[in-house]
Amino acid sequence: MSHEIDKLAWVHIKNNRVLMARSHGKAMFYVPGGKREAGESDQAALIREIKEEVAVDLIPETLSYLGTYYAQADGKPEGTQVKLTCYQSEFQGECRPSAEIEEIVWISYNEKDKCSQVARILLENLKASNLIDAI
Repeated sequence: MSHEIDKLAWVHIKNNRVLMARSHGKAMFYVPGGKREAGESDQAALIREIKEEVAVDLIPETLSYLGTYYAQADGKPEGTQVKLTCYQSEFQGECRPSAEIEEIVWISYNEKDKCSQVARILLENLKASNLIDAI
């Protein structure tokens, strides 16, 4: 039996790099975001998670759907899939690690091996869509 982890993510691109986060005690980087709480919309959950993880306020009216990606969940039993629903948005504030986040970095396409499987698929799609280049 397979299990799906339903997550939301904020894709922030600057200078051909994508903002990624790493939690305390983890090795892989992932796209900032998280899971919905009961009754939360994608928008409400993403705004809350991004404030918790990277300390910025997403601007709700600028949120736009980017895509949904699936991959084997890192560190979970075989068959556990992560579903990553990605959005872009303008924001206010300055990104910095917060809560469970130990480090934030700007990852280029050529550094995708540092990322979770689903983040690698996202980077492939961003490159194929000419949103980032291989640098």
